[in-house]
Amino acid sequence: MRVLILLAAMLASCSKDINNQTAIRQAVIDHLSSRKGLDLNLSNLTVEVTSLNMRATEADATVSFVPKGGGGGMTMKYSFEKSGDKWVVKSKPAGHGEANPHGEANPHGTTLPMPPAGELPPGHPPMPAKK
Repeated sequence: MRVLILLAAMLASCSKDINNQTAIRQAVIDHLSSRKGLDLNLSNLTVEVTSLNMRATEADATVSFVPKGGGGGMTMKYSFEKSGDKWVVKSKPAGHGEANPHGEANPHGTTLPMPPAGELPPGHPPMPAKK
């Protein structure tokens, strides 16, 4: 009987606690890193979970992205689901995510045309040259 109790205690100590902001932050980083065509250097950003609502197998979070050199940042809302011993960003329903890769609805109800590839929208501040 003591062996079973000891074994159960050892297994419990090895289980991974994923119900925290660190695990949610890692899920966002994994999600963005796996996106094909997304040219994003995450090492130049401070990624921080600013709000988190966890349930048994799902979670919602607001995540801020701020350039490490200063300047403006942005926040995004994400939904997650547990997958094994980690959180993953939920995929969006069909029809979402093309114009906005995170699937957020446009609160203004309008659609603006996308600029030609490689060009910035009118009035957008200049971007530094890629190295």
